[in-house]
Amino acid sequence: MKATFTALLSLCFAMISAQEMNPGFDLLEAGKYQDAEEFFFEVIREYPENKTARLCYGRAIGLNGKPELARDVFARLLELYPADLELKLNFAESLLWNKEFENAKKYYEVLIVQNENSFPILLGYANTLSNLKQYNMALEYIERALKIESSNPNALISRKYIRLGLASKQVENNQSDKALALLNQNLEEFPNDQDTRLSMINLHLLNNNLDEAEAEYLTLKDSITALTGLSLISHKRRKEKLALQWASKANKLAEISHDSTKILMAHERYIQALIWNKKYSKAKESVEKLEDLYPRSTTVKSLKAMHGMYTGKISNSIQVYKDLLAKDSTSFDGNLGIANAYRAQGNFKKAHKYASKTLQFYPNQKDALSLLGILEKSMAPVSVNTVSYSKDNGNNEAVSIGSYLELPISANTKGSLGYTYRTTENLDNGAMAYNTNITFGVKQRIINNTWLEGSLGFLKANAETNSYSDVNGSLFVSSRPLPKQYLKIGYGRELQNFNATLIDEKIFMNNFMVNYNMGTNFGLGWYTGYTYTSQTDDNVRNLLFTSLYYQFTDRPLLKGGLNYQFLGFKDQVPELYFSPSKYQAVEIFFDLSGSSGKWNYSLNGAGGFQFVDEDKASSLFRFEGKAGYQISGRLLINAYSKYSNIASETATGFKFTEVGLSIRWQFLKAPVFRSN
Repeated sequence: MKATFTALLSLCFAMISAQEMNPGFDLLEAGKYQDAEEFFFEVIREYPENKTARLCYGRAIGLNGKPELARDVFARLLELYPADLELKLNFAESLLWNKEFENAKKYYEVLIVQNENSFPILLGYANTLSNLKQYNMALEYIERALKIESSNPNALISRKYIRLGLASKQVENNQSDKALALLNQNLEEFPNDQDTRLSMINLHLLNNNLDEAEAEYLTLKDSITALTGLSLISHKRRKEKLALQWASKANKLAEISHDSTKILMAHERYIQALIWNKKYSKAKESVEKLEDLYPRSTTVKSLKAMHGMYTGKISNSIQVYKDLLAKDSTSFDGNLGIANAYRAQGNFKKAHKYASKTLQFYPNQKDALSLLGILEKSMAPVSVNTVSYSKDNGNNEAVSIGSYLELPISANTKGSLGYTYRTTENLDNGAMAYNTNITFGVKQRIINNTWLEGSLGFLKANAETNSYSDVNGSLFVSSRPLPKQYLKIGYGRELQNFNATLIDEKIFMNNFMVNYNMGTNFGLGWYTGYTYTSQTDDNVRNLLFTSLYYQFTDRPLLKGGLNYQFLGFKDQVPELYFSPSKYQAVEIFFDLSGSSGKWNYSLNGAGGFQFVDEDKASSLFRFEGKAGYQISGRLLINAYSKYSNIASETATGFKFTEVGLSIRWQFLKAPVFRSN
């Protein structure tokens, strides 16, 4: 529109009548539209029929924020001078001011038929098409205009922005190579153009080309933008301390600049970097200070929501995102942010809704597509098939195979079906037994992350002297009562099936359990689990496990700490199973897990001492390793091995080894139900 304005202003100069209006033209050219409006109003009062004054008055009020009045001025002039091309061009531009792009397009099309080689008409039509995001056609017409005036600076600038718009659309359609070619064309004509450089950076970030994005940031003249960008690059490389260093430098430069836009941009990255580095208290303090300076800023609201997400205050974040959407229903941060928040809260239905809304406003946006894919995957049917082999120091061997099917029937309800077959043999006495178990389960979300989970199973066992059928089952409630805290409480009934002798005895355990994990925002955590067991052989077991741990790193996830375990039985029946009156264990442990490409891994090890009744302390050691490979997006294979000499882990006590293999298959691409 600026290009059209310059062309039409020159026409306005050419229409100077007897009245001296040069001061008014100067005001228009200088962008002093209020003064120009007052100037030409006085001219019209004295010379009401002066076409030039009325035209320039229309331009002044249109550019001074009164586009509807300007359009009416030009329309009335056209009634008097219907063949005047200059008035037609001004009327067409007034349609653009009023954002009547479709009407402007139709009007320009008529003008082109009448004047197909008019530079201002071709330029105006190209700008109209650009506003309608019809970039390919806009590029065609701006090229036609440039054939008439090849070096016209306004047309060249229009072409630059049309290319930027077309490149953005191509990125949305996953046509990165075409977008890159257009941006390079811009840089050939405008080598240091910041808009094009920033678009180039966004393209490289989208494709995770971090080295290329970093190189582009280093070319920017705006050092504050460059530093905030380098901070983001460091974060994506998981170098959070370096990200905070770059953000701190940007923050200091912004304060010196006294530019409110740059101050807000730098503070935003600085607060993000504080959160990435888990400096939550300082981040909260900075957000509050920023809110005092910019009380209505959507950026500040987004930062408040981000802080809540990282500190586990999901409900607070959801409310902030709702406030953002109340002001702007198309807000990217609001829609995608609340989608992620609802997912963290366990409300997959609403998460799906807002992720879909994000894509309505921002087609093919990668983060929204990724979230939608994760949600679809979590609600799709899955089967897990396992096989394992175990052996202990009592020469008991066991082979187990299992198949588990999970079938979500809504965003809040999941059904499941499980089957296991286990055979065990004692190599010393030849005793053998097997048991088969079929289990039906339902998991129902009550509210947010509070779930009710129940199962009912039918069991058949065959041993040396005893064969029987029975039932087992469980009922649990799991919840997150407070941020970073997890509670699970319930009941489960299971058969003591570790070896053939135990299966023959038909001993069922009725377990009443409560597990509680308390996390913090500074990496320290405390887990405690207690189980009271009433057995069908009239024995009673008490089991307490507590762990104080610290998370050292996020990627890979590394944590370690101190574990304590207490186990005690009312009656001691060592001839059947490990049942001391008092067993205690203290150990130091580590837990490492991560992924690289299609591989994932986890390692867990511990060492310490164990005390059985009044016996002397003995050393304990356990280790478990797992490796997995993602064959495809829906097929994962895992192998694991573990060894332990912890007495409480087996029914016979002491050494135990197990190896196994599992295959997880999402056999349908999408859920069997469709979320609205």
